[in-house]
Amino acid sequence: MIEKRDFYINGQWVSPTKPNDFNVINPSTEDPCAVISLGDQADTDAAVAAAKAAFTDWAFVDKSEKVALLKRLLEVYNDRAEDMAQAMSLEMGAPISMARSSQTGAGSWHLEGFIDAFSTMSFERDFTATEKTLLEPIGVCGLITPWNWPMNQVMLKVVPAIAVGCTTILKPSEIAPLSSHLFAEFIDQAGFPAGVFNLVNGDGPGVGSQLSAHKDVDMISFTGSSRAGKLISKSAADTLKRVSLELGGKGANIIFADAGPDAVKRGAAHCFRNTGQSCNAPTRMLVESSFYDDAVEIASQVARDTHVGPASDEGKHIGPVVSEAQFDKIQGLIEIGISEGRLTAGGLGRPDGLNRGYFVKPTVIADVTNDVTIAREEVFGPVLSILKFDTVDEAIAIANDTDYGLTNYVQTPDDEKRVYVARRLRSGMVETNGKGFAKGSPFGGYKQSGNGREGGTYGLEEFLEVKAVSGWPA
Repeated sequence: MIEKRDFYINGQWVSPTKPNDFNVINPSTEDPCAVISLGDQADTDAAVAAAKAAFTDWAFVDKSEKVALLKRLLEVYNDRAEDMAQAMSLEMGAPISMARSSQTGAGSWHLEGFIDAFSTMSFERDFTATEKTLLEPIGVCGLITPWNWPMNQVMLKVVPAIAVGCTTILKPSEIAPLSSHLFAEFIDQAGFPAGVFNLVNGDGPGVGSQLSAHKDVDMISFTGSSRAGKLISKSAADTLKRVSLELGGKGANIIFADAGPDAVKRGAAHCFRNTGQSCNAPTRMLVESSFYDDAVEIASQVARDTHVGPASDEGKHIGPVVSEAQFDKIQGLIEIGISEGRLTAGGLGRPDGLNRGYFVKPTVIADVTNDVTIAREEVFGPVLSILKFDTVDEAIAIANDTDYGLTNYVQTPDDEKRVYVARRLRSGMVETNGKGFAKGSPFGGYKQSGNGREGGTYGLEEFLEVKAVSGWPA
């Protein structure tokens, strides 16, 4: 059993003020694999106090020194990449090959992007000959990250905050905390000053709520469910702190008949990737009617061909979902979906040969209309709904008819049609023809998918205040 009870506060590993053990469960086996402590108000207060004390000096540390520390952090991260991959695979069930490439790789990719953006970013801008506009760190930041892409989200919050001069308290998901504990070790090894980064484990009602309401926290950056995002916003309202939210999604993947079979294969595989536990997954496949029947069969075959197995297995497959609660939720939504549409692959229960672990069958439900539960609720599992459309404008209307607006997808070789659709989709991101986004591209959504942007220059600006100064020497 791995024991990681201590918190990282003011540059030291310290014991919790009160014993409050919490077991971390290996989702491939359903057995405890580690024990952490959940923090109390006194732990949160100590971390906030450390961050507040460190801010005065850190805010004015020269950019060159910060860049050097970030580059050192990247070196440490890359040197210990295998440790990070093993931690994420164990805690949240990512297959070890994916944990090494995508899960761990996302962390270094974002860190590199922030180093590039920060190195060239100007924090003083001439407004007139005698007036300056200054971009300054907002202050103490509470950062609350999820379990589905641990290092992706930790890097997207911690790195831009500390780069621009903020100080931070990280509360990772208590379900998958081991990777963040490692990250704290990396911060310490890289040599960041005490108090710039602090880590306190806890759950949402505990440390999460304490950070959101804390009078000395100037900003909260949260990634998670829309439900939790609303609660955090309400909790933060009393102190009028800035709140940046990256929340759920119900992405539409619009596939025109001229896109061909590969677009369907790519879309279904993307939906099942990370066992469907991605807020930007293309979970609603909208198919042009003339290609619909073929697309249903192609997507269903992708589901049948998708291998499911333990996270420790080598090779290409998907692992378990993260927890029993998540498994039960997904099973309930699959059951509802079967009653709302036509099951063409997968279904209820675990895949054959897997009697233990939170494994879900890759599932396809066809003949779905956009007014039913399976088309409107975020499943967060390997479940694909397929809908039909006849015209371009109908496809746009269906795609936009959702509470969410994170990522939509368009598949067609027709440039004019693709741009027409992309301009009219109400989402923070539109991926077309399988072309991924560049390093530093802004990540974030419309509507109940949140506010603010993460990544690159946009992510750095999230943690800045704007100050106008007159009478600046010409």
